[in-house]
Amino acid sequence: MAATTSQSLAKNVRLLKGTASKYAIYGVIIAFIAIAVATSGAAYFQSGTITISGLIDAQKSNGALWLLDFMPFFFAFWGQYVSAVMAYEASAMVIDQTSELRAQTTALEQRAMHDVTHDALTDLPNRVLFRDRLEQALHAAQHDSTHTAILMMDLDRFKEINDTLGHFNGDRLLKQVAARLQGIIQEPATVARLGGDEFAILLPKILVVKDATEVARKIGKALQAPFGLEGLKLDVQASIGIAVYPEHGSDADTLLQRADVAMYMAKQEKTGYIVYDPKHDKHSPHRLTLMGELRHAIESDELVLYYQPKAKIKTGEIAEVEALVRWQHPQHDLMPPDEFIPLAERTGLIKPLTIWVLNHALRQHSIWKEQGLDIGVAVNMSAHGLLDLELPDLIAGVLASHNAAPDRLVLEITETSIMVDQERALQILTRLADMGVRLSIDDFGTGYSSLAYLSKLPVCEIKIDKSFVMDMNENEKHAMIVRATIDLAHNLGLEVIAEGTCAKEIFAQLESLDCDAAQGHYISPPISAEEFEHWRNESQWRPKYVPSDKVSIAQLIDTESMSGTRMGNPSLIDDPELKAEKSAANTKIRDLENYIGQLDGKLKRSGG
Repeated sequence: MAATTSQSLAKNVRLLKGTASKYAIYGVIIAFIAIAVATSGAAYFQSGTITISGLIDAQKSNGALWLLDFMPFFFAFWGQYVSAVMAYEASAMVIDQTSELRAQTTALEQRAMHDVTHDALTDLPNRVLFRDRLEQALHAAQHDSTHTAILMMDLDRFKEINDTLGHFNGDRLLKQVAARLQGIIQEPATVARLGGDEFAILLPKILVVKDATEVARKIGKALQAPFGLEGLKLDVQASIGIAVYPEHGSDADTLLQRADVAMYMAKQEKTGYIVYDPKHDKHSPHRLTLMGELRHAIESDELVLYYQPKAKIKTGEIAEVEALVRWQHPQHDLMPPDEFIPLAERTGLIKPLTIWVLNHALRQHSIWKEQGLDIGVAVNMSAHGLLDLELPDLIAGVLASHNAAPDRLVLEITETSIMVDQERALQILTRLADMGVRLSIDDFGTGYSSLAYLSKLPVCEIKIDKSFVMDMNENEKHAMIVRATIDLAHNLGLEVIAEGTCAKEIFAQLESLDCDAAQGHYISPPISAEEFEHWRNESQWRPKYVPSDKVSIAQLIDTESMSGTRMGNPSLIDDPELKAEKSAANTKIRDLENYIGQLDGKLKRSGG
C-alpha cells in the first residue's frame, strides 16, 4: 500500500512539475523579449537608429540593462523551484483527499451493511440478522447435540399507547424497552427487534427448557418498573412465547412460528410467558378466523350480556349490576371476553363493540324499570374508548334513545387507562360527570397512578381489585390494603365496592370495615337476564324498586285519607293539627320501613 502511494505521488509530481515548468519557460521568453525591447529603446535614444553596434554600445553603457539581462535566469530558476514545490504539495493534497474519500466510502459501505442487518430505531439486530444467527445456532446445536431456544415477546396494549400518545412517544418507549432487554441479555445470546412492538431473543446454547423460562421471568421482572414518558408513569407488560430446539422444531421457520403461537397464548391467558405445547396450534387459525368474524358478530347480535349484581352491604339491596359481554359463537359456543376483546382493540372494533354493549345494557335497564325495578348498569370502558373525544356525545345519544337517567349508568375505567393521557381523560370524564353519568375506578390498587391526580377526577366510587379481597381473611397485608383503601375513599367522599367477594366470612369482614358494596360469587356469579329473574325471586338479596311504583304504609294512609275526603269529611284533611300529626307519622313509618328492610337483609344473610 505504501509503495503504491509513493509511486502515485512521484507520478503526480512529474506531471504537475512538467505543467508548471512550461509556464516558467514562458516567463523566460517574456524576459528575453523585455531585454530586447529595452536594449532597442536605449540604442535608439543614443544614436537615433537601431543597429547591431548601437545595441552593443547600449548594453555596455547602460547599467540598468545589465540587471535586466539576469532576469531570464532568475525566472528560470525560480520557476523550476516553485513548480517542484507546488507539484509536490498539490499531489500530496490530491492523495490525502483521495484517501479521505476512500475512508468515507468504506464507512458508508459498512453503515449500509449495518443498516441492512440492524433496526434503525433501537440499533438491535433485525429480522434478517436474527434469522441468520438462528440458523447458525441450529447448525451448531445439531453438530454438538445441544439445545437452542427462542423467545418471542410482544408488548401488551402497546397500540393504545401509540394511538393516544403518538408514534414519537411510542418509539421512545420501544427504545427504553430495548435498553432494558440489552441489560438482561448478554452474549452469546441475541436480542432483536423484529418489527413494531415485537422482540425476539435467541439463546444459542441451553441445558434445559427451564433456562429459557428463567430468562423470560427476568424479562418480566425488568419490565415491572414503570416507564417514564411525557411526565407519565406507564405500566408496560409483555407476553412471551418460548420454543426450543429440537423439542419444538428442527428448522428456523418452525421454531419462529411455534414461538409466535406460544406468545399469543401467553397474551390470551395473561400468564406472562408460556412454553409451546402442540395443543396450542389449534388457536392460531382460530384467532385468524375470529378476527374476520367479530365484525359480523357485532352486526348480527351474536353477542350476549351477562349481569353480575352488586349488593349494598348494610341493606342487602341490589341497586346495580355490571354488564359483562359474551360471544355466542355458532361453532365455538359461549366465548369469554378474553378471547375477543383483545381482537377488538387490535382491529379497531372496540368502538362498535362498546356501542353495542351500551345499547343492550341500557335496553335491559329500561325493561327492568318497566317491571318496577330500579337497577342501574355498569359498563367497562377500554383505554381506547375512554380517550375518544366523541364518547360523551355518543353516550348522551344512547341514554336518550332508551329514556334512561344518566345516573343509572356507571362507566368503569381502570387506573392505567386514565394515566395514558391524563389531560384528555380528565376532559372527557368531566364532560361525562357534568352529564350526570357516574364514574367508577375499576381494579383499584393494581396500577401505578398518582393518588393526588386521582383525587381530581370526577369519580363517585372505586372498586377494590379482587386480588386483594378474595383472600383478605387469610392475608393480613391484603386486609390492610383493603382497610386503607376504604378509609382513603371515604375521606375523598367516594363509595367503595369490593370485587371478588366469594365467601360469607369476607362479606362480614367487609361489613366490619364499613365497605359500601360487594360484588362476587357470594352474591352471584355473572348471569343472563333470564336467569336474573329467577335469581332475584329466590335470592336472599332484594332488588331496588322504583320509588314511584312502591306502595308504602304511608301511601296507604294517604289513600285512606283521600277516601275519607271523598266520603264527605273534608274537614279532617284540612285540619292543620291533623296534617302535622300525619306528616310526623309518615316520617316515622318510612324510618321503620328502612329499618325493617335492613334487618330483613341481615337475617337472610345470616341464615335466620
